[in-house]
Amino acid sequence: MLTLSIIKADTGGWVGHSSVHPRMTEVAQRAVDSARGDLLVDGQVASCGDDLALVMTHERGCDTEAVHRFAWDVFQQTTGVARDLGLYGAGQDLLSDAFSGNLRGMGPGYAELDLTERPSEPVLVFLADKTEPGAWNLPLYKMFADPFNTPGLIIDPHMHDGFLFEVYDLFEERRLVLDLPSELYDLLLFIGAPARYVVHRVVSKTLGETAAATSTQRLSLIAGRYVGKDDPVMAVRCQSGLPAVGEALEPFSFPYAVAGAMRGSHHAPMMPVAAADAHPTRFDGPPRVVCLGYQVHDGQLGMPRDMFADPSFDRARARANEVMDYFRAHGPFEPHRLPLDDMEYTTMPAVAARLTDRWEPFGPEAPATVPAPLPAPATAGAG
Repeated sequence: MLTLSIIKADTGGWVGHSSVHPRMTEVAQRAVDSARGDLLVDGQVASCGDDLALVMTHERGCDTEAVHRFAWDVFQQTTGVARDLGLYGAGQDLLSDAFSGNLRGMGPGYAELDLTERPSEPVLVFLADKTEPGAWNLPLYKMFADPFNTPGLIIDPHMHDGFLFEVYDLFEERRLVLDLPSELYDLLLFIGAPARYVVHRVVSKTLGETAAATSTQRLSLIAGRYVGKDDPVMAVRCQSGLPAVGEALEPFSFPYAVAGAMRGSHHAPMMPVAAADAHPTRFDGPPRVVCLGYQVHDGQLGMPRDMFADPSFDRARARANEVMDYFRAHGPFEPHRLPLDDMEYTTMPAVAARLTDRWEPFGPEAPATVPAPLPAPATAGAG
């Protein structure tokens, strides 16, 4: 059994929150190269925005201490580089000073799945920046449940029975498994609220294996305060009883709205981009998504293919810019700014707390308070 692990962290931004410094990438890649053949079958380093991602194959299973410890050590090294260079937010995703068995609750995000390698094993690795884990809800619904997006659900006998969706409630720390297509409406009831409910895993009922896995860590819920954006990752297996590569990419032709962007406090469109363009600078956005395609064989990742480096996504990028203009015109007003419940995990409560004692009751029974008159403006002397 082969395991694919995608583990990411923001350990320092170059410049601001926009990119990963090449020296950090070099340090991480050297570490991955040294672990290949012992801990890892194969591994590569990728990035989206200011997040560094380790894409690794191994035979140790999900949530393995040795693999998670290795990623933690790599992120400690890249944090050291970030501090040496004076980069912004060095080590911001590392919420602890010591590793504690696995990365759960420690800050870095990860998506992992076990697979029995097929004769041809195409896997898409999605990396996002400036958004939250629920950003994968809509595309996963379209890939694995929407026949308007994925005709294989109708015409492929290995897909026709549908899929199981494992949904996490991030607020209550509980999960729900829904059987599609029969429980499709129940699924949409929850995942249409992506700030709380996220698709963690999709399982093929025909193959009996995981078809897609996502990172579901929300830093604000772990730390109890705003400590940065979550910047999720996702792995999607394709073909032979699973969505075709084109079906898995098609949802991103629509620049749907996600939470994130500046200070993690705004709605903005998700923009699919080539890896070279995955450096959001305008208002910390628009949020970006990169897709790296791998043809896994004998556990080897092979050369990644930049799936969004395709002019057929130009229109999605142009629409994303138009939508960003529309949202930005709202300034500090909703729906550009997130609803108040979501703002509880930003720095906004600290500002509101300064005015707590100045609120007064209103209504017929409340005493009317007449504000003091403003002083008369000074008159200029003749002259």
